[in-house]
Amino acid sequence: AVVSTQSTGYSVMGLYFASYIFLQTFAIPGSIFLSILSGFLFSFPINLFLICSCSAIGATNCFLLFSLVGRKIVLKYFPERIQTWNAQVDKHRDSLLNYIIFLRITPFLPNWFINMTSPVIGVPVFPFVFGTFLGVAPPSLLAIQAGKTLHTLTSASDAVSPLQFIMLIVLGFVSMIPVAFKHYFRKKLE
Repeated sequence: AVVSTQSTGYSVMGLYFASYIFLQTFAIPGSIFLSILSGFLFSFPINLFLICSCSAIGATNCFLLFSLVGRKIVLKYFPERIQTWNAQVDKHRDSLLNYIIFLRITPFLPNWFINMTSPVIGVPVFPFVFGTFLGVAPPSLLAIQAGKTLHTLTSASDAVSPLQFIMLIVLGFVSMIPVAFKHYFRKKLE
């Protein structure tokens, strides 16, 4: 039987989607390689939407999993880090969406840590999901670009240059501009 190219493409996309969500759900490293691969396999709007969707769905699955059965594990193995991060989250409670976007864009906290500990410290699902969806887009653009040149890469570190790393940090700070304005105008009104 002859399999059409379009049918094969949908199968590859379905397998990609399931694999990415699986890795994110169980906090297994490797999704960066799938992000790079998407740049090679799919066209730009599709691969960015796939990465953002898979990241948001998988991270939410991890969030829900740890809110149900992982609380004791997180509290046992990361008590100091949780206290530190909880204090940071408390400072940003009124602008959690921007804070989650900031954390997803910048490399200050690993994504697996954010996914596992967010339910433990009381981060609501809404800013978590949408902050993840929006926050993974800038780093994903870098991975997609790397995927476009996949045939020349020799290691994962080749995917991100120092300039691109600096751009991610700048974008992270730009995501906090609304928070700064909010605090500024709040003080002006008081």
